[in-house]
Amino acid sequence: MSAHLMSLHRCCQRSALLLVARRPWSSSSVSSPPPLHTRLLLYLTQRFYDVEMLLRWRSQLKRRGIQKKNVYYSYTQRFHGAYIAAAYYILSIKGGFRYVDQTDWFRPNQRGKFSWDFMNHKDTHLEEVDMSYTVINYSGLQNLEGQRSLRTLSLRGCSEVDDWFLARLHMFQDSLEELDISHCPRITTGGLAALRNLKGLRRLDISSLPGISTPGLVIILLEEMLPLCQITANGYDHNLRPEEGEEKKHTQAQR
Repeated sequence: MSAHLMSLHRCCQRSALLLVARRPWSSSSVSSPPPLHTRLLLYLTQRFYDVEMLLRWRSQLKRRGIQKKNVYYSYTQRFHGAYIAAAYYILSIKGGFRYVDQTDWFRPNQRGKFSWDFMNHKDTHLEEVDMSYTVINYSGLQNLEGQRSLRTLSLRGCSEVDDWFLARLHMFQDSLEELDISHCPRITTGGLAALRNLKGLRRLDISSLPGISTPGLVIILLEEMLPLCQITANGYDHNLRPEEGEEKKHTQAQR
């Protein structure tokens, strides 16, 4: 972000100086105001650092907001137990969950409001958790620690889920059977290697991960690590090498 802004600043500054330098020198030009586009460029040059500061401030506020939402609920866990604390954390960041041996899901509404009936299940384990399109991150995952009955975890479209996050999923290695990490922009091939600890995994969705450069090879490696797991990988060109598609086009062009 800052590199693009610096480039824009230099461009505006250079353009303003060139326009001023090209003006004919005369006694009348001293008193006449510069053209509108020249004044606009000069104004942007002077105000550039204010805009950059505002953008940096907004980015910092967003980061602090994410950290605040992923704080560890130690107080709730101490007085209400690990299951209530985990449920409260999930609902607070607009996720959903289902208890063991129950069909109803607990979810917040569009305004983020939710029912407090989950407080009546102090000793009930969580079986399914849906955190799709939430801001859960590595720190927030600590609130789910101790959920030994968690079978299904959906992290679809979570912008803060990264390789470090996947490495911490080993806490569910004895129970997790289904995992959805599709459409997570920060996951790379290195992070997927950490899934080898989830030996009980039966379904894995890795569709549309932009950080995966060779999806065909990655799928083969995952199938070797998790032989009992059904892997879903949509939204890719399943070539083993990135340049394979280019070589095919080149061969067709020669024909």
